[in-house]
Amino acid sequence: MGTAIYKLSGKINFQVKKTHIPEGKYICHSYCRDLVHLDYPQNGKLPNCGPTCEVRHSSKKNIQDVEKEKETHNHLSKEEIKEKVHKYNLAVTDKLKMTLNSNGIYTGFIKVQMELCKPPQTSPNSGKPAPSSNGCTNTLHISSTNTVGEVIEALLKKFLVTESPAKFALYKRCHREDQVYACKLSDREHPLYLRLVAGPRTDTLSFVLREHEIGEWEAFSLPELQNFLRILDKEEDEQLQNLKKRYAAYRQKLEEALSEVWKPD
Repeated sequence: MGTAIYKLSGKINFQVKKTHIPEGKYICHSYCRDLVHLDYPQNGKLPNCGPTCEVRHSSKKNIQDVEKEKETHNHLSKEEIKEKVHKYNLAVTDKLKMTLNSNGIYTGFIKVQMELCKPPQTSPNSGKPAPSSNGCTNTLHISSTNTVGEVIEALLKKFLVTESPAKFALYKRCHREDQVYACKLSDREHPLYLRLVAGPRTDTLSFVLREHEIGEWEAFSLPELQNFLRILDKEEDEQLQNLKKRYAAYRQKLEEALSEVWKPD
């Protein structure tokens, strides 16, 4: 697929693993599995439960690394940012460099991969195709002040998508120790900052746009959910009308063709 460019300048949901053990099975995050201890029934009886709990500390280093990463994101000085921008531009291979302004704000490019279950609803007069759900990548030129919410709105605006930005979420995908982690970003995070810290390599950090997962709809209020249902009903009705028009036109052409075939000499 081609890469489209759009300008927009001026908590952790790690890979889930299912663990099987002789007594039973449970599902937990990869960073949490060493902190979880479960007692299973033996001979049909539950073990005695005391007021204490067992915590294993083998993942303490990983947790500290995550917290350290968060702290680093919040405490970069202007000189550190200047140095990182310089190193970033030296490592760039596709000419998509960052520019540091005198006011400390920097601009650059991020690539967002679309992983949508279905093409979103677009304006009928847009003249633009809906973003593909099969891995289409879009390149955006943004500022260090632009938030995740603004990036999502810019992507939808680019394709004249009429659906609410609240239906979508931006994820960062990271590779660590031969594992892939997908982390949903909050609307107030700054994608270009994450790009700067991680460097230009997309195999180290990449951004993905997805619809909200089913369980995440619980975070919305009832009026918001009702509004989403109205939007879905409207979309369903529009799709149904389009199908009826298409098959009506096909039926008319077929009848015309048949009338020509069976026309008496």
